[in-house]
Amino acid sequence: MHTGQAEIQLVEGMLFQTFGQVPLALDVRLLPGGSINMAVRAGSSLGTFFIKWNDADRLDMFLTEAQGLEVLRQTGTFSIPEVLGQGTFSGKAYLVLEYIEPARHRPEYWPAFGEALAQLHQHTQASFGLSFDNYLGALPQRNALLNDGIEFFIENRLKPQAGLALYNNLISKVLYDRFEKLYQVLPDLLPPETPALLHGDLWSGNVIVDTAGRAALVDPAPYYGLREAEMAFTKLFGGFDGAFYQRYFEVLPVEPGFKERIPLYNLYPLLVHVNLFGKSYVSAVERVVNRF
Repeated sequence: MHTGQAEIQLVEGMLFQTFGQVPLALDVRLLPGGSINMAVRAGSSLGTFFIKWNDADRLDMFLTEAQGLEVLRQTGTFSIPEVLGQGTFSGKAYLVLEYIEPARHRPEYWPAFGEALAQLHQHTQASFGLSFDNYLGALPQRNALLNDGIEFFIENRLKPQAGLALYNNLISKVLYDRFEKLYQVLPDLLPPETPALLHGDLWSGNVIVDTAGRAALVDPAPYYGLREAEMAFTKLFGGFDGAFYQRYFEVLPVEPGFKERIPLYNLYPLLVHVNLFGKSYVSAVERVVNRF
């Protein structure tokens, strides 16, 4: 879908600010799927770029996304778009990235994707968390370093989201108190793990098949966390092809009972959806909490 003149002028200014040249033959097309930011494919004499923007007070969201992309790029495990520019222009915060041209799956795509994710998860550090905080969607994601992964999951993932939902009257005090009881038993329900580098928001909308047939990852919310949480997250909205999971678990097996633990890990993204999109997700949260 083509954009209006206002968007074209905005993109022109962002590209000029990034490259110091006026882009010629500008072709700007809106991209679908963004619920938080405006996103476009911008073809021009300077190249073809992916650009997204929001209000200027969201600049930190784009700065931390750029940092997160670089964290993933340094591992060499996936195709990751290069960050070309970020800043503010005409009252908007923006991020300019290399545009990854979508292509079709090849027969080996899914097992190669699973193996690459297993390789990413083998990148580790001494503590759970990250040297900077970032965002999941539009919500701040706290990455304060902790030595215990389950404590990290409770203190930096579940508690902030449950507290925000209670503050905004999206969940009841009864449900909030059930979370408090759940925290006490989670160490007995989840296996201990070594910190693993995670994409942090891994679902089909954040994966592109590039022209080389590889999985390219976008929109990360990375940190060193529990890798089972990432694998559970991939199943929240339908999951990937079976060959992806088969190859991943061949390379990095998990403890028995993972299938039963998936709902516990997915309490975090479900609470994020409650806080972003409202009470329609509360019943899914209640079903999980009431089981434990």
